[in-house]
Order: sequence, then structure tokens, then C-alpha cells
Amino acid sequence: MFEVVMVGADDSVTAKRAVEVATDIAAMYGATLHIVTAFEKGERKGDVGSEFTHVHTEDDGLALLQTLSFIAKKQNIEPGLHSVRGDAADALLAKAKELNADLIVVGNRGMRGLRRVLGSVPNSVSHNAHCSVLVVDTIDG
Repeated sequence: MFEVVMVGADDSVTAKRAVEVATDIAAMYGATLHIVTAFEKGERKGDVGSEFTHVHTEDDGLALLQTLSFIAKKQNIEPGLHSVRGDAADALLAKAKELNADLIVVGNRGMRGLRRVLGSVPNSVSHNAHCSVLVVDTIDG
């Protein structure tokens, strides 16, 4: 069913859960796994929808991706790692299209409160993706 699974991740605790779920799905279907993070250089002002706030440079992104890749490697999956410059939602959507992803996995961080009304990465991805999207419950409580 799924041949290419892509997961969006930042350096939050909740992103780790999304990577774990994406890894399980990739292992179940024998799919290729890609872990993607986004970064934007410069200070962001008033962007309530940004969940990828601690990845500021490509090097930050690559370091994060190397750390997250160990989740997949524990299940003998060698993930593709992608640090993409740009708005998180736009970067994830573009990379999913480029990879011809069958499934995008994102955590539900930003899906509650004011961010849900003003926009969030999972909300934007789920409304604009060309493929299936799984929004993983990553928030405690």
C-alpha cells in the first residue's frame, strides 16, 4: 500500500513520536522512509504557525536528522535524510511531491488552540498534500 513514507520532524519531543510511527509503517510495508526537516535563516516575527523553531540552519537540520535516523536504524531501515530551506509546511509538501511520497506523517503539535485557527504545519500539510497524511497524536494530556 505504501512504498514511500515521509515524516516531517523538528527537534521537539513530539517529533520523535512521529518518526517512530513513520518507521513502524515503513517497516510494515517494506517502504522507503524519508525524514525531512525545514529551516529558515533569519528571525521569524509573529509566525504563530511555526513548529520548526529550533532548526535555523542546514547544519542544524542535518545534525537533527542524523539523531532521528537512529530510530529507523534500530529497525534496520536506512532513511533518506533531507534538510530543506523554507517554510516548514511548504518544504514538506514540496519534498513529498519530489519524492513521490505515498504517505506524509506529521505530529499534531500546533493543532490545538490559537495555532489551529491561524494555521499550523500539520493543518497546512493535511489540507494541501497530494497523498495520504497521517497526523499522529504526539501531545501528552
